Amino acid sequence: MKKNIAAGCLVYKNTMPLEWLVCKHSSHGGWVFPKGLVGDRSLDESYEEAARRETKEEGGVEGKIIGKLPHVYTYTYQLEGELIKKEVHYFLMLYESGDPNNHDWEMSEAGFYPEDEVSDLLTYPADKKAFKDAKKMLDDSH
Repeated sequence: MKKNIAAGCLVYKNTMPLEWLVCKHSSHGGWVFPKGLVGDRSLDESYEEAARRETKEEGGVEGKIIGKLPHVYTYTYQLEGELIKKEVHYFLMLYESGDPNNHDWEMSEAGFYPEDEVSDLLTYPADKKAFKDAKKMLDDSH
């Protein structure tokens, strides 16, 4: 089994109610948070650097990282007949600039959605768990 290590961000806008960046993946059609492989561009890339880069590429936005989510989110999937275990390191990010419409080809859509709609929109259990953890982290910081 191959192992991939990825990083990404759960980006929120400090509006009332809070809004969160969610993207629709071009190939599998799932609603996800922006994330991608660590070391994709540079072998010495940190988790945080990869998370920032992927958020800009897939979500079109930038922001201030508040902290790293408390868990590493893992799942397995199959790609071209090969079983892959993916390990994702997520960061909580406060939106500062950019436009979700400026996402790359990996996403067919990206946008900010009200907090009460995000759990229903997300496709995968790992993302739903990360979202729950991000909301708790944000609540605990206030």
